[in-house]
Amino acid sequence: MADQTETSEVTGGVPTAEADVPPPTAEEMAAWKGYRLDEMNGSGVGKVEGVYVDEPGGQPVWLLARMGRFGHYTLVPARDAVAGAKHVWVPYARELIRKAPRIEPGSMLTCKRERELLEHYGVGSPEAGRGAELAERPEDAVTARPA
Repeated sequence: MADQTETSEVTGGVPTAEADVPPPTAEEMAAWKGYRLDEMNGSGVGKVEGVYVDEPGGQPVWLLARMGRFGHYTLVPARDAVAGAKHVWVPYARELIRKAPRIEPGSMLTCKRERELLEHYGVGSPEAGRGAELAERPEDAVTARPA
């Protein structure tokens, strides 16, 4: 059977292990507090203020972000966030993030509220990802909480 490890010309044929890198933990994401939140092209959107984790599993699912110095708070999906050099990049446009539903810091997320957020970001499919995790939960069930 052939080896399934991919190699890259950029790394000189050395196997790449991107698939083997575990996603950041809630504790690692909590350390991003105060980092600048940027869309992928580098434009600043706001600041990371915390992380929300799945209830009851404890896996990070949302980043709490403050829009502007005196602005409102919202949540951004944590699943594709990448951090480095005191910045966190997410694959969502600045305007999409800024128009996301607002949240009061410290409040719990219900299934209904979380589905609204998933739909806003276009990642709420009930067949996969977080949408599938929420599919069987009651509308008023707490699904995420601040870490």
